[in-house]
Amino acid sequence: MNDVIHTQPILDRSLWLTEEDADALAQGTHHDPFSILGIHNDDEGQFLRVFLPGAVGVDVLDREGGTSRCCLTSMQIPGLFAARLPHAAPYLLHIRWPQGEQITEDPYSFGLLLGEMDLYLLGEGNHRNLGHCLGAQPMAVDGVDGVRFSVWAPNAKRVSVVGNFNSWDGRRHMMRLRISAGVWEIFVPRIGPGEAYKYEIVEAQGAIGLRADPVALATEAPPSTASVVADTTPFTWHDEEWIAQRQKAHDPSRPISIYEVHAASWRKHGGDNGELYSWRDLAEQLIPYVLEMGFTHVELLPIMEHPFGGSWGYQPLGQFAPSARFGKPADFAYFVDECHRAGLGVILDWVPAHFPTDPHGLARFDGTALYEYEHPFEGFHQDWDTYIYNLGRREVHGFMLASALHWLRHFHVDALRVDAVASMLYRNYSRNEGEWIPNRYGGHENLETIDFLRHLNDVISEEAPGTVVIAEESTAWPGVTQPTDEGGLGFAYKWNMGWMHDTLEYIAKDPVYRTYSHHDMTFPMVYAFSERYVLPISHDEVVHGKGSLICKMPGDEWQQFANLRAYLSIMWAQPGKKLLFMGCEFGQWREWSHDRELDWSLLAEGRHAGVRRLLSDLNRCYGELPALHECDSEPQGFTWVVGNDNTNSVFAWLRWSATGEPLLVVANMTPVPRMGYRLGVPFAGGWEERLNSDAECYGGSNMGNLGQLTAEDSPLHGQIASLELTLPPLAVLLLRPVETPSTR
Repeated sequence: MNDVIHTQPILDRSLWLTEEDADALAQGTHHDPFSILGIHNDDEGQFLRVFLPGAVGVDVLDREGGTSRCCLTSMQIPGLFAARLPHAAPYLLHIRWPQGEQITEDPYSFGLLLGEMDLYLLGEGNHRNLGHCLGAQPMAVDGVDGVRFSVWAPNAKRVSVVGNFNSWDGRRHMMRLRISAGVWEIFVPRIGPGEAYKYEIVEAQGAIGLRADPVALATEAPPSTASVVADTTPFTWHDEEWIAQRQKAHDPSRPISIYEVHAASWRKHGGDNGELYSWRDLAEQLIPYVLEMGFTHVELLPIMEHPFGGSWGYQPLGQFAPSARFGKPADFAYFVDECHRAGLGVILDWVPAHFPTDPHGLARFDGTALYEYEHPFEGFHQDWDTYIYNLGRREVHGFMLASALHWLRHFHVDALRVDAVASMLYRNYSRNEGEWIPNRYGGHENLETIDFLRHLNDVISEEAPGTVVIAEESTAWPGVTQPTDEGGLGFAYKWNMGWMHDTLEYIAKDPVYRTYSHHDMTFPMVYAFSERYVLPISHDEVVHGKGSLICKMPGDEWQQFANLRAYLSIMWAQPGKKLLFMGCEFGQWREWSHDRELDWSLLAEGRHAGVRRLLSDLNRCYGELPALHECDSEPQGFTWVVGNDNTNSVFAWLRWSATGEPLLVVANMTPVPRMGYRLGVPFAGGWEERLNSDAECYGGSNMGNLGQLTAEDSPLHGQIASLELTLPPLAVLLLRPVETPSTR
């Protein structure tokens, strides 16, 4: 760069702004800065204006070679400089600040940035690659490296991008409004990944708000709230083999066993008060553990950036940004890649139902109800103190659709579990009479949400083949997992909240009273095949005073562990995919807290280690025995043998494989051993105990049937043969024939 020669500025009052424009610039309220800044022409030729509050002086240099072209003259307000240019050519600004000098391109020298197709798709609410359109995109424009910023704020009077690069002064980089889409844009040269930024918005009513980027791909670590320009260098993936087969892995006929994890509290460096594990730490420690336990998938509580850790991620603001608590976006991609290389699927909790009220977030983003419904009867969750997405607005519909696709395509995530679907489906969810607004037909269904969910599932099946979407839906809404073209919502699976509620109600009762609640265990089978279900024991069941899973179990300590082992065995032996929250696999006593790690020291105690071993063996059985998974969603895969022995609190059923291979499941839910208990079975001959939850290696009393017994040609319970069994106390047996015909 050649030395700059400071030429004498020439005062030209013809370049002065109108009083209105000058005041608007000075106050940072000008709605169209590109109309007055940068290069323009009049009758006398070409001239340049710049507005750089705080600058001492500005010279213009040729971009090629850096030779001095002219010196800009200070105009009628501080920071405004202008001059006529001797010739037209790309230029640089040499800015003299009180603290130093800067050479850079003029942001107002660049033309329109977003293409017309982008704007059209944004307005239509169907831009499926929003994370690489809006937000902060490192790129070169006209051969200049920098970052293109763009944000949807149609009702704002002015939007600026601010950061350290402009001393957080909203007058420095006021953006251009693309009126057709309500999107503001600007290219800031000579900055790049790692730069923190926000949008300064003059709201519709004139107030000034400082907002994080709704489409930021990275953020500062909480409690800081700025967005960060992400490094968009493509990640090098190594999971082609996994991606090629995952559609088959998600089929209803395959075993799906999910370990639900809160990444911040699974383990920490140094214990409860230690540092969080990074994604790379979790890749090193969590993946081997989950594989050792025999799970097929790990499900992460929301890892999208969220301001309050105590929300566990369920009040996210960064719908496109992995939380900076655990590292950079590339680190999260590394974690997913390592999961896939190990043969482990990744499920993310995703929250399209609501968002928090934090002032730096989406709430009244441009001074109006932009992302949320205007009326509080539609737009505010009283229970959660959050706003409700207005999914009936095209742009909001498209925003959330693009968010879902971003995690599935950009990060190769295998499935999304959609949180709080019931709250989305009903306009009167958790509202008193007179506190909700009916739909256009006078009903309580949220028609806009229904349309969104159907569109979401259709688009995902098209755009991200092999991935699945799972609904946390707690009501009896019909057809949650039915195809959309048959009137359903189109989800792949639904959490079976009824099963969870009923079975936990049953297991919590003292065995002496279980005879009166026998139906709590049998009723879920009435509707077990009405949807494709996941049986969940999730984080929600071990917080907020509910106690840990083992603490729900009645009796002395021995009975508590026996009940826990029996309950988990029943869960794994009943139809439906499985989900278990971390810590439940070894019987943690303390209720889960997001502020501390799991009580790993308990594994030094035999009964806790025994529960973990049982869970591992249950997963092995689930994967190895076709009868436990092939007909999970088909009624022909389940037959009651004994469902009405409430006197003894004994349950027995058969699970069937697709080829007719049976598995007998027997549960004795009292602490009284049952000797000589006879059950009908479909085949005479030898039967083996495949699993006994009362085995000594699990911490049980080691009562059972010595591993093998013989069924007699004595019909019973509608079967052609029968077995005489010893039923251990508070235990479950899995038995299968030593030899079976190939067909049923």
